[in-house]
Amino acid sequence: MGEDRRLVAVVALAQGMAAAHGSREAWRAAAGGACRALGGSFAALSVWERELGRLKVLVNVGELAEGEEEFPEDESYPVHQFAEITEFLHEQWAGGGEPDAWVETAEGPAAGRRPGYCHQRVAALRRRGRGCCVVAPIVLHGRAWGELYVARPAGEPVFERADADFATVLAAVVAAGIAQTERLEEARRLAFTDALTGLANRRAVDVRLEQAIERHRREGAVVSLVVCDLNGLKRVNDTHGHAAGDRLLERFGSVLSLCGAMLPGALAARLGGDEFCLLAVGPPADQVVKAAGELCRRAGELELGDGVACGVASTEDPIGPVRSARRLFRLADAAQYRAKAEQATRPVVAGRAGPDDPVVRLADEPSQEGDGERRRFRGRHAP
Repeated sequence: MGEDRRLVAVVALAQGMAAAHGSREAWRAAAGGACRALGGSFAALSVWERELGRLKVLVNVGELAEGEEEFPEDESYPVHQFAEITEFLHEQWAGGGEPDAWVETAEGPAAGRRPGYCHQRVAALRRRGRGCCVVAPIVLHGRAWGELYVARPAGEPVFERADADFATVLAAVVAAGIAQTERLEEARRLAFTDALTGLANRRAVDVRLEQAIERHRREGAVVSLVVCDLNGLKRVNDTHGHAAGDRLLERFGSVLSLCGAMLPGALAARLGGDEFCLLAVGPPADQVVKAAGELCRRAGELELGDGVACGVASTEDPIGPVRSARRLFRLADAAQYRAKAEQATRPVVAGRAGPDDPVVRLADEPSQEGDGERRRFRGRHAP
């Protein structure tokens, strides 16, 4: 490959990773870009999980062999089988060498192969019908992060020393792309996370709820929202200090997360102050109400707290058409407002009524009862 073509390949790789939305897309862009740049038929990106002592495959691209998946759940190998990532980087590189790429072939050591010929890689090449590979260590923040692996099928030209040198350059580009992706994901995490409790924040709820309502309109998915207000926080702050109040918020956040785990894929969030919520997409309304009931029970057992006022609204219940996220939020908040006013120890559910329990509705929602009566239950978020 000429110098101009290699420069174009480097730029394309960097641009592909920069355009990725999230880690998985970045991994795919890295492996795919390197595969094309080196004229390979297959490429993989792996990370060294130090705490587990293994090299874990993040993504496979190109011509996959039997048993290989694009994003494998648990394709990993003990690092002692591929000792270069530890021995080479920590012994030779630390001693003044460079983390250069190297070539392996199914026939044995390639020309110019450094000492330490790895039988496991050769066996893997033969088993998967590949003739050669180039392996490039990826170094991030001055430490070995993982490796970039590109292979060609048996019968194709074997990688040369110049290809290994080029793979070293590509690995450096990949490392820069991974670092950028990690910075962006950390920024996104901070933007959508409540600093005190570690739960999602109001911004995350707004985004997820809009997406959920769109899915409800498109597919009829059940969307349920639990809005709750932690009782007694002001009293705790005034009596025991704000540090105690923060501990109460953190403990309730843990309870909310625990109860949210009863609903697959639910988002647990702190809206601000003493207000929290659970957003569930898919589970039946009864399952959500059951989780909300467990939340009320556990909240009542928290030290210093006075329980929680909890309101639930679900598109599966008779609450009328839900065409906007704002409407579902208003219904759940109105139910929560009523639960607080009545000091209820159980969730109040919009659209449901017990023997002596009128249905929670909004002021602009016609009653579904025969007399056409309208009832007003406005929450603090309602205009």
